[in-house]
Amino acid sequence: MYRVWNFVTNYSLFLIGGAIIALIWANLNPDSYHYFVEFAIVDDFFIGYLHEDENGNLIRTLTLHYLVNDVLMALFFAIAAKEVWEAVILKNGSLRGKKAATPLFATAGGMFGPIAVYLGLAAVMGSETYSAVANGWAIPTATDIAFSYLVGRMVFGAGHPAVRFLLLLAIADDAAGLLILAIFYPSAELAPEWLLLSLGASVGAFILFNWLPRRLDKGDQLRTRSTFVRKTFSFWPYAVAGCLSWYGFQESGLHPALGLLPIVPAIPHADRAFGFFADAERHLHDLLNQMEHALKYPVEIILGLFGLLNAGVEFSSMGPATWLVLAGLIIGKPIGILLFGWVAAKPLGLGIPEGMRIIDLVVIGFVAAIGFTVSLFVASVAFDAGPVQDAAKMGALFSFFAAVLSFIAGKVLMVEKQEN
Repeated sequence: MYRVWNFVTNYSLFLIGGAIIALIWANLNPDSYHYFVEFAIVDDFFIGYLHEDENGNLIRTLTLHYLVNDVLMALFFAIAAKEVWEAVILKNGSLRGKKAATPLFATAGGMFGPIAVYLGLAAVMGSETYSAVANGWAIPTATDIAFSYLVGRMVFGAGHPAVRFLLLLAIADDAAGLLILAIFYPSAELAPEWLLLSLGASVGAFILFNWLPRRLDKGDQLRTRSTFVRKTFSFWPYAVAGCLSWYGFQESGLHPALGLLPIVPAIPHADRAFGFFADAERHLHDLLNQMEHALKYPVEIILGLFGLLNAGVEFSSMGPATWLVLAGLIIGKPIGILLFGWVAAKPLGLGIPEGMRIIDLVVIGFVAAIGFTVSLFVASVAFDAGPVQDAAKMGALFSFFAAVLSFIAGKVLMVEKQEN
């Protein structure tokens, strides 16, 4: 497995730094912070958030917030999609076959549990509160892969089978989160005909620069045509296709941060999977892995900007949405993962990895309750900018408290650490 410290430094330290700066800035000088976040880069542009000008005409304005959340974060989601795609499609993929069944069931529980707790408590708070916060039901379904993996290794030890179980669950959780964003949180009125542009870009890039050269090379051990296409065009056909697909998502009304997802399956990939974020992938030369490695440093910076532009909430903004998000995560996640995982392992007979106990699912549930990155992202699209959105973001930030609960649960339930 990818060395945990390298993994966290590669994908999370910039994010943490950006979030801390945002919190300090927003509480010391909120006006200047919000001016920075909503700074208009270009007015009346072909990309940007859609709104009416003073004459009632629909125009797009590219703000700094839109540039990061809707344009640049597409690269982050593309990397997550690449890991999911390889796990599903490749030989030895971690999400293929019976071995992934129980983690996938547990993932479902880790989503339905938080939704039930969030909406249930909101209903108890009264119809006015329910109406104000109901659209945020998906915020506590998220699991932050990087931090949950780090905490999981610290609680269980690097060699414990629960760590791989947790990682499978976190990746599947993020895959489901992408579907939720696409289906339930459109960015504008839906115009699905624009998705033909995304589909056409993906299919065109796949046929012309992937399938056709390989087809023409049939029987040619030197793979002359494939090598020529790779050396001549490199990643550019897929970059152009990605831009077209992203634009199709923006115009279709789906969240444009998901706009690169249709292109990922079109890119030439490895023959087999080595596991999520496996160290061996450094030595693979397929174009998909090379593109992921090339994006590593840009995505680090993007995540830092994401934290800076999204985590800046005032502590005074805490409200019902804060506690609902937090309750959904630290109550709904462990209960849902335990219940669904037990049903899969025992009544359905799918079993759990050797060396794991059913009770370990409770600890995994607390670890998976660290929402942070994706929870912040969902909060930013679930609610309009304002007090409710800020309160929900505060709940996502407070989900770090689940790490403390994970260590407590590990001690109480007598988890035996396995380092090898």
